[in-house]
Amino acid sequence: MLTAFFGHMICWYCDCLITYSPNGRFSAELLNDNEQLSELLKDMPLKRPMRSALLGIFALIMSFGGFLALSEWMRQFSSAYAIIMLIGPVLFTACVIPHHVICALVEWLYIKLGRTEDARKTVLDLFKKTSATMIVCYTGLLIFSAAFLIAVLTGTTALPRWACVFNTLPLFLILSPFKVAGSGNIANSVMFLALAVMI
Repeated sequence: MLTAFFGHMICWYCDCLITYSPNGRFSAELLNDNEQLSELLKDMPLKRPMRSALLGIFALIMSFGGFLALSEWMRQFSSAYAIIMLIGPVLFTACVIPHHVICALVEWLYIKLGRTEDARKTVLDLFKKTSATMIVCYTGLLIFSAAFLIAVLTGTTALPRWACVFNTLPLFLILSPFKVAGSGNIANSVMFLALAVMI
């Protein structure tokens, strides 16, 4: 679980590499306005999205160990919950790695192609046509989080019921209003660190 904590912290750093440019913060709305997008990314070094893509692969592989550990720990209390808590992370990890790489690649390609309107349309088309990776990965994470949350709330585990707050789902909801980059990775990091201490 500590390995997963560090993995998600590294992945949060990777998210920041492609979210924050020397000229400000990227937001999805900018994908519809080439003038603003070009201005935002005009000073962005190409090495940053490339570093984000490659480092993120290893970080997300590291995180899978934590999900696997929690699934195995749950087996002593409920094999059904344990199986669900394994299926979710398998879906998540198998699809979040290509999704993360695609997000970095979209930025890299846009800059490499000259930040033109055609470049914007090309990378937006790529992102839309590969959106299945995003949908499946977050569905997998939701399956894991919901199963783990219910198991703790119903007293199925040895954890106190208040420990349900150390779960990706409530932590993400708490962080969402602050619009912090990589809030999902921060939520996962807090969960794994807290559970490493508690379990």
